[in-house]
Amino acid sequence: MSFTRKVSLITGVAFLITFAASIPAAFYFYAPVLNNADYILGAGADTRIGWGAVLEVILVVANIATAVALYPVVKRQNEGLALGYVAARTFESAMIAVGLIAMLAVVTLRQEVAAAVDAAASVALGQSLVAVHDWTFLLGPGMVGIWNGLLLGYLMYRSELVPKGMAVLGMVAGTLLIASSIPIMLGVYEAGSAPQVIATAPEFVWELFLGIYLTFKGFRPAGLRKLGFETGESAPTTAAGSDLRAVA
Repeated sequence: MSFTRKVSLITGVAFLITFAASIPAAFYFYAPVLNNADYILGAGADTRIGWGAVLEVILVVANIATAVALYPVVKRQNEGLALGYVAARTFESAMIAVGLIAMLAVVTLRQEVAAAVDAAASVALGQSLVAVHDWTFLLGPGMVGIWNGLLLGYLMYRSELVPKGMAVLGMVAGTLLIASSIPIMLGVYEAGSAPQVIATAPEFVWELFLGIYLTFKGFRPAGLRKLGFETGESAPTTAAGSDLRAVA
């Protein structure tokens, strides 16, 4: 397997892992906390929350992997934007990590603090931690459209590593995601409302496409040639350390 095929495979699998880790965590494992204001006063579902946190740790690693794995290839199109994409995905992952810490803090509050504190105060503390989780989700994955959509979509469009039509979808998706997130920050409508759900759909399709396309097909040979990669044969590393990579 050539270098560029390994890159596309790792990147595609990492994108698919982000789906496998994020969706169950958000919609199932964290549901008892996110949908129950009095969670810390009840019996709790602490093990379930813990598994959600484990999935989000995996999500953090996979998020960063999507950018780090791509960097050696897309930097040939624009090194500054490629580095910016790595930084952006790292920022997104940091926000996710803060959110999962908030969820684990709710569990600790229920187990060790709630019994010693007034019920109303305990609920208020728990809801404050849930609010931290919600805002980190908006600022991290919610605002990542400008990076994963616009920035990555632009890199893919210019490099032609994936079909241009899908790269255009990525740029449009990023624009819609940002446009839907800003009104939430300004209090125009709530997170999870119809405008945000509709605006998120193209980003969902874009990332899922990348995961499937790069995993099972790899980069387009025309795009690799455009970036200076040799196709069909392995190329040696030069004395300066720059590689002429091969594509499967």
